[in-house]
Amino acid sequence: MNTLDPALEKFLRGLPKAELHIHIEGSLEPELIFALAQRNGVKLDYPDVDSLRAAYAFSDLQSFLDIYYAGASVLLKPADFHDMAYAYFERARADNVIHAELFFDPQTHTERGVPFAAVMEGLKSAQVKAKAELGVDSELIMCFLRHLDEDAAFETLELAKPYLDDIIGVGLDSAEVGNPPEKFERVYAAARELGLRSVAHAGEEGPPSYIHGALDALKVERIDHGVQSLKDPALVERLVREQIPLTVCPLSNIKLCVFKQMADHNLRELLDAGLVATINSDDPAYFGGYMNQNFVETFAALGLNREHAITLAENSFRGSFVSAERKAGYLAQVEAYCAAN
Repeated sequence: MNTLDPALEKFLRGLPKAELHIHIEGSLEPELIFALAQRNGVKLDYPDVDSLRAAYAFSDLQSFLDIYYAGASVLLKPADFHDMAYAYFERARADNVIHAELFFDPQTHTERGVPFAAVMEGLKSAQVKAKAELGVDSELIMCFLRHLDEDAAFETLELAKPYLDDIIGVGLDSAEVGNPPEKFERVYAAARELGLRSVAHAGEEGPPSYIHGALDALKVERIDHGVQSLKDPALVERLVREQIPLTVCPLSNIKLCVFKQMADHNLRELLDAGLVATINSDDPAYFGGYMNQNFVETFAALGLNREHAITLAENSFRGSFVSAERKAGYLAQVEAYCAAN
């Protein structure tokens, strides 16, 4: 790997950031998986932490999802969700992430008999503690699993209704190919009626047409991943014109073989095209790094500079779902940091 100028690396690590693409279940480190398994009497298919971590060799998205869902099996009680989320918030704070919009997958848990209330109670208590003790702001985005049908998504939306004050939006994740956005058009319309914001995974492994579908059928405000957009010049023009943020996850893209190596990643091309790209960690426990690791490895491989870093940080806050007043406050923190460094 190319080395990064120490001064630039220091600047990247200290830069205030927002994370807009983090699956909280994907932050579940092997050590915590084993601790929760022991606490809850869950038997794992792996004898120890090292053997579990050794299984993190993925050939594509589906091979990752198989082990991801297995890891989530240890999450049963509010305390489990709290401990998982708070561990993420501590790592986020260490990387100077001051605002995070967390994806969570209720269907992964309710299908196992875990009450929706247990998921929300644990995540919410961790959010409150992280704000008070770490100074990290956060929001929750409830994702629908796209390999399941739309009726299942509607059932999940119904379960969420008592908790809408604590959920800012809906998303769409899991196996992309073969599950186009149009499959969920009606449930997204219902979510909008409830006042929820909307995002969707599109253009990770799926074609640019899935990005069009997310914009047209689901009327999303952000595209999660979106790296396939450069294959469609008309789509790029639209994304630039409408200033649709892309939540790009570089280490994830390498780990899941979307790109062979980081030097092949198209983040620089996305930025050069005027797209509102951001850097995020996706499922950091599985993909080899949290926010700063994503920044450092991407910048080293692609030769990005200080100005790119500032653009990426500003994009992350502008692309967030917080109020204009809070955005202005975050952007002022970026400006102050840059002036001092």
